[in-house]
Amino acid sequence: MTRGDPRRGHDDLRRFLEPELAGRVRAIPAILVSVIAALLVVAIILLRPTGVERPDLSEIGINSQVFGGVVVAVTDSPCSPGEALVCAHVTLALEQGPDVGEEFGLDFVVTDTVPRLEVGDRVVLGYQPDAAPEFRYTYLDRQHRPVLMWLALAFAAVVVLMGRMRGLAALVGLVGSVVVLLQFVIPAILDGRNPVFVAIVGSGAIAYLALYAAHGFTRMTTVALLGTLAALALTALLSWIVIGAAHFTGLTAEESFIISVAGHFDLSGLILAGVVMGALGAIDDITVTQASTVWELHAVRPDLGKAGLIRSGLKVGRDHVASTVNTLLLAYAGAAMPLLLFFVLADQSLGTVLNAEVVAVEVVRTLVGSIGLVSAVPFTTWLAAVFASEEFAGDSP
Repeated sequence: MTRGDPRRGHDDLRRFLEPELAGRVRAIPAILVSVIAALLVVAIILLRPTGVERPDLSEIGINSQVFGGVVVAVTDSPCSPGEALVCAHVTLALEQGPDVGEEFGLDFVVTDTVPRLEVGDRVVLGYQPDAAPEFRYTYLDRQHRPVLMWLALAFAAVVVLMGRMRGLAALVGLVGSVVVLLQFVIPAILDGRNPVFVAIVGSGAIAYLALYAAHGFTRMTTVALLGTLAALALTALLSWIVIGAAHFTGLTAEESFIISVAGHFDLSGLILAGVVMGALGAIDDITVTQASTVWELHAVRPDLGKAGLIRSGLKVGRDHVASTVNTLLLAYAGAAMPLLLFFVLADQSLGTVLNAEVVAVEVVRTLVGSIGLVSAVPFTTWLAAVFASEEFAGDSP
C-alpha cells in the first residue's frame, strides 16, 4: 500500500482553511462597528433627556418670547431740548404675537455702536407680557432668517449639483447630525447629564450617521468609521487630561455666566465636550480621505501589497494633515478675531495673551484636535491597507 505525500495533504488543508480565515478577517470591521453601535444605543438610552424642569431664564431678564416686526418710519430729533445727542424715533409694526398689526415706537441714540434702522427693515423684538405697555417690547436684533434660509438653499444646491446622489446623501447625514445635537446632546446636558459622556456618545452617533449616509454601507466606510472613533477616543482622553491640568473654569463668555447662574452645570466639562465635538468634523474628513485613497491605490495597483499601500497612503496623509491643522488654527483665530484685536490694543505680551483662559481654551482646542487628526492618519491608513489588500479584502467593497 503506497503512502501519499504529506505535503499534499497540508496544501489541501491550507487551501480549505484560507478562504474561511479570510472571510472571518474581512468580517472584523463589521463586527466591531456593530458592537460599538450597540453600546452607543445603550448609552443613548441611559443618557436620554427625561424632560426635567429647567431653569427659567426670564427671571434674570432673558426673553423667552420673541416676535417679528417691520420698521415703518424713522425720525431723527434731539434726545431732549438743548442736547447735542440725536435720537432716532423708530416706529415699528408688529407682524407676530398677541398685538399683531399694531404699531409702537422705540428711541435709539444715534451712535456708532447702536444699529441704524431704516424703513422696511425687519427686526426681532423681545416680549415681556408683565411689563408696562411702553416697555413691553424691546429691540433684540435684525431679522437674519431670510438671508440664512437662502444661503442654506444655495449651499444645498451646490452640494447636490457637485455631488449628485452622494451630495444628497451627505445632506441627509447633515440633517441627522443636527437632529442628534438638538434632540439628544443639548437636552441631555440641560438635564444634568455629564457633558463629556454626552458629547462622546453624541459624536459617535453623528459619526455613524454622517459617514454611512454620505458614503454608503461599504467596507471602506466601516474602516473610516473605526479610524474616526479611535481618534475621537484619543481626543477625549487628551482633552480630559489637559483641561483638568489647566484648571479651566469655563467662565469665559457671557453665556457661560448666565447658564452658571441659571443652573448647576459642569462648565469645564462643557469645554471638553466642545473640544470633542469640534474635532469630529475634521477627523471624519481625514479618515474618509485616507480610506478612500488606499482603496483607490489598491484598485489601480493591486500588486503594491499592504506595505506599499501604507507608504503611499501616508504620503497623502501627511499633506492632508498639514493643510487641515492650518485650517483648524485659522478657524479658531477667525472666530476670536475681535478678542485678539483687543489684546493687541491693550499692549499685552504674547505670553499674557495666551495665558488668558478665553485664548488658552482655543489653543487647547487647536492642539488637542490636531493631535487627534494626526493620530487618525496612520491608524486609518493601516486599517485600510489591511482590509483593502488582496490578501484579506478579496474583491473591492
